Amino acid sequence: MSAAGGLLEKPQIIAHTQQALNYTVFDCKWVPCSARLLCLGSFPRGTGVVQLYELQGGRLSLLREIEKSKPIKCGTFGASSLQQRYLATGDFGGNLNIWNLEAPELPVYSVKGHQEIINSIDGVGGLGIGEGAPEIVTGSRDGTVKVWDPRQKDFPVANMEPAQGESKRDCWTVAFGNAYNQEERVVCAGYDNGDIKLFDLKNMALRWETNIKNGVCSVEFDRKDINMNKLVATSLEGKFHVFDMRTQHPTKGFASLSEKAHKSTMWQVRHLPQNRDIFVTSGGAGNLHLWKYEYPGQRSKKDSEGREMGVAGSVSLLQNVTLSTQPISSIDWSPDKRGLCICSAFDQTVRVLIVTKLNKV
Repeated sequence: MSAAGGLLEKPQIIAHTQQALNYTVFDCKWVPCSARLLCLGSFPRGTGVVQLYELQGGRLSLLREIEKSKPIKCGTFGASSLQQRYLATGDFGGNLNIWNLEAPELPVYSVKGHQEIINSIDGVGGLGIGEGAPEIVTGSRDGTVKVWDPRQKDFPVANMEPAQGESKRDCWTVAFGNAYNQEERVVCAGYDNGDIKLFDLKNMALRWETNIKNGVCSVEFDRKDINMNKLVATSLEGKFHVFDMRTQHPTKGFASLSEKAHKSTMWQVRHLPQNRDIFVTSGGAGNLHLWKYEYPGQRSKKDSEGREMGVAGSVSLLQNVTLSTQPISSIDWSPDKRGLCICSAFDQTVRVLIVTKLNKV
C-alpha cells in the first residue's frame, strides 16, 4: 500500500465546528444521552458561568446561560442517574454544588467543601457506571481530597488530608476507580509536587503512593467500573505515565511506562468510552495526541523471591493535531457516539471534533 493510503488508514482528528466564548472556559462536558454539551468557566467580572449548547446541523446553538457568584472550575455527571442528569460542580470558593439544569436557580445540594478552590471533581455510581452508592470526589488547593454522598448533607463520607505536621500540597486532579462491586472503590489523587496517592475507600487506607517528579495535572483510570486495570497520569513537563494496576508488588508497587509527547504541560487525559486502550492527551501548546496502549505478552512475572510483579506494555501514537495557540484545558468524549469529542481551550473557544476509524485500531 502507498504511503498516502497508509495515512488514510490512521484515525483522523477532524474539527467539526467551534464556538467562540466571551469568558474563560475551564471545563466542558457532554450531557449524557443527548447532543448537548456544557461549558463551565469564569466571566471577566469574576462570576461563574454555565452554558448549555446543542449540536444542531453542524453548528452549536446556545440553549441556556446560567451565571453564578463564583467562577466554576470543574464539573461531572458521574454521580447522577441517567434520568436526572444532575451536574455537580466545584468552584473557586471551595463550594460543591449539584444543579438540576432544568431549574438551575438554586442547587439541589450545596456544601462548602473546601477552604480554597476545588481544582478537580469526579463522580461514580451514576449513569449506570460502577457499582455502589453515588459518590463525588473533590480535590482542592487546600491539600485535602474529600468524598461526598449527595444523600448525606454537610459532611464528607471520607476526608484524605495531610497528617499532623505534614506540609499540605495543592491537589490538582482526582479520579475514581475499582468500583466493580458494592464494596470496592478507590480514589486516585495527583498533587503539584508530583505525588500520586491511591486511597482505598473500602478499608479507609492509603493503598499506594509514588512520585513522578513533576506536578500531576490529570489522572484517569481506563475504566471506573472494572477491577483496576490501567491508570494514566499526565504532568507539567509534557510527560505521561501509564501504570498497570492489575499487579501490585509489595515493594516496587505497580509497573509503569512513561512517554514524553508534548514540549509543554499535558493538561488532561481522557480514555475512549468504547475502547479502554485508546486515550487522548491535551497539551499546553494547543495540541491533542491520540494514543493506543499495547499489552505485553505477559502482564506479570515472578521476582527473584517468587513474588508477583507487573509488566508494563507500550504505547503508540495514532494521531496528533494542533487546534489552538493556547492550552487545551479540558476534553470529553461523547459516551454515546464513538469518536465524537469536545475540547475547550484558553483561546476562549469550545471545539467539537470527530475522530475517525476508531473501530479499526
